Formats: sequence, structure tokens, C-alpha cells
Amino acid sequence: MTRIGIRALVTRMENGVRESQEEYTMAMVNAVRSLLENNVFDRNGVPVKCIIADTTIGGAKEAADCTKKFAEKQVCASITVTTAWSYPTEVIEMDPQLPKAIWGINGTDTHGAVTTACIANASALKGRPIYVIYGKDVQDNHDDSIPDDVKEKLLRFARAAVSVDQMKGKSLVSFGSVSMGIASAPLDPAFFEEYFGMRVEYCDMSEIARRMDLGIYDEEELSLAYDWVKQYCKEGKNNNTASR
Repeated sequence: MTRIGIRALVTRMENGVRESQEEYTMAMVNAVRSLLENNVFDRNGVPVKCIIADTTIGGAKEAADCTKKFAEKQVCASITVTTAWSYPTEVIEMDPQLPKAIWGINGTDTHGAVTTACIANASALKGRPIYVIYGKDVQDNHDDSIPDDVKEKLLRFARAAVSVDQMKGKSLVSFGSVSMGIASAPLDPAFFEEYFGMRVEYCDMSEIARRMDLGIYDEEELSLAYDWVKQYCKEGKNNNTASR
């Protein structure tokens, strides 16, 4: 099962200040969880599961505990939700291998913008870029719905994170290499290793013919692929070869 972690940031100032933020921030976290678990799926069609930090995060100890939990649960990405000011370098997600996003809520009585901008800059300075999400419209105080533009960005990030997670550790096989002298044909191993955690391997195109001759392929997968091509790849006049 693919898992995504969700964090709730609040101020560390107590005596009623932090406490006044926790309920609303956690409500927004649960709204994100519901959105993702109902709309994001792995390659087998299984919904993702969201792992929520045990507490809201206002300081370094809570952030470290959250990172530990996410590592134990093997989450593929983290999403931070914030409604108020917090101390950026104390609360950022520190796992350098984990894709990260932050949603700073644009509300009439919340200050997610400042924290979001500061965390984005702090993360960039540390070489750990973060995907920033900020709604274009101001939400009413304690409105726990997710605006449509924010939904789109949350889903875009989550689906990309799931895709990268399912590619990680796999091998990308390149049949042939340079095709007709086209410089962009060869794969750049460094790109796939750094961005996707994949190996790049090479195979001669004669291997395709060998497997066809010996029947080394999945008949069911071939049938599915053939039906997909017939449905979506419409045949028509080839203007490149038509006589002029």
C-alpha cells in the first residue's frame, strides 16, 4: 500500500495561542486526507493511505518525531498544512529523499502565506526544494473546505509522488540506443538515478524479435495493449508519404 504523510504546523507559543490553532489545522489535515484517499490510487487501483503525525508540530522535537514516524511507515511523500506562523528551520521536514509539499492556507484569520514562503526559502537553501501550494481566493475564518485550485495542486503533487515511488528501485530498459543519429535518443542515466531512483539498462532491439519468436511475453498484457492501441491510435492517411 502506498502511503503519504501529512503534517500540521502551528505556532509554538502556548498559553492559549497554540491551542487556538490546533483544532482548525487538524480539520484541514483531515480534509486533505479525505481528498487524497478518495482520489489518488497506485498502479493496481488501490487507494493511497494517509499517515498523519501524532501531534501538531510547533518545534524541532515534534518535527523529528514526525520524520521518524514517516520513515517507519515508509511514506512516499509528505504534505505540510499550515494556518499560522511557525519557526521555519525548526519545523521543516528533514528527510532529504522525501518529496515535499506545503499548503499555506489563505484565510481571513490565518497567516499561512508567511510560513509557507519562509519554509520554501529555508528548504531551498538546504537543497531540499518543496512544492508550494497557496489558494488564490481568501477563505472565511475556519472554513474547513479545500478550494478547487488547491485541490488540483494537492492531487497533482500526490499523484506525481506516487508515480515516482512506484518507479523507485526499478530498471528503465532502453531498446537500442541512438536512433538514426538523433542526439536526444540516448537516455541520461544520471537524470533517472537522481530524480526517480531508477537504474538505466540497455538491450539490443533484436531481443524483441527473439521474444516474439519464442513466445516470451504475457498474452494477456499483449491483448490489453493491442486493444488500447486499436481504441486510441486511430489509423488514417499518412500525409508524410502521400504523393504531391
